[in-house]
Amino acid sequence: MKITALAGGIGGARFLMGLREHAQTIGAEVTAIINTGDDIWVHGVRVCPDLDSVMYTLGDGISKERGWGREDETFTVKEELAAYGVEPTWFGLGDRDLATHLVRTQALDAGFGLAQVTQALCDRWQPGMRLLPMSNERAETHVIVDDPDTGERRAIHFQEWWIRHRASLPAFGFPMIGIAEAMPAPGVLEAIEQADVIVVAPSNPVVSIGTILQVPGLADALKQAKAPIVGVSPIIGGAPVRGMADACLTAIGVPTTAHGVAANYAARAAGGLLDAWLVDEQDASEVASVRALGMACEAIPLFMTDVPATAFMAASALEIAMAARP
Repeated sequence: MKITALAGGIGGARFLMGLREHAQTIGAEVTAIINTGDDIWVHGVRVCPDLDSVMYTLGDGISKERGWGREDETFTVKEELAAYGVEPTWFGLGDRDLATHLVRTQALDAGFGLAQVTQALCDRWQPGMRLLPMSNERAETHVIVDDPDTGERRAIHFQEWWIRHRASLPAFGFPMIGIAEAMPAPGVLEAIEQADVIVVAPSNPVVSIGTILQVPGLADALKQAKAPIVGVSPIIGGAPVRGMADACLTAIGVPTTAHGVAANYAARAAGGLLDAWLVDEQDASEVASVRALGMACEAIPLFMTDVPATAFMAASALEIAMAARP
């Protein structure tokens, strides 16, 4: 069996841990298409937060306390840059993490594509699945906000909104710089076409999964895929389990509910994305309304408390997907 997953961020990385665990028990191959809309050039290096979070998590190098960056990290370079007054001071790179960005930037400068560079980095981390960036090209998410100092409406990089302002500034849109010229990275369309099942991880629906879907040609490939597509809700009991997905959903007018996110993705039968949707037991009352959208739906425990619990989620996702095969 070939499984293709769409993922981004800490939630996506943790879900992929469980998906890998289950895939190994059934002899399946997994390819994960990762959001790169969060990418940023800072201090002269290319930083890919979602790719690195997934790679470090699957390679057992992630900081378990923070959920991002490297374990046993130091921040000497960050402190020295701050002493020089070099901006941005709100975006700090750990010393171990910086090594990854230096290697990536050197390879990109030498003419290699991001997909090739990611594979080379994964040779060290051995994630147990193929990791693909959504695109080799620049496609960076920005956020339209009212400047807190001037009141002027302007666009800031997503990382500034997310990290510096903690998503506290009301957002009025999420334009992507470069998206019109972007293409799916090598291997992405093939992973969709050849998949037996496609899983949408419980990642941010707007700035992780929604970003992936904006890559020209990618959403159409998913709608035309022969494989069933199942999503796992990132919303439990009316709130995101981690992160600030509620601020993103509010900005685009989508209710922060399991049903709201399912309706935003929409059923493939109605021209949308999903054939099936998993919600948490707390949201069992929403199952009927999700089914009314035209997709299969079940309620199971969705808290990723450990790898076995997450593997059960992944197994359940595959089961409902295969039952809902178009």
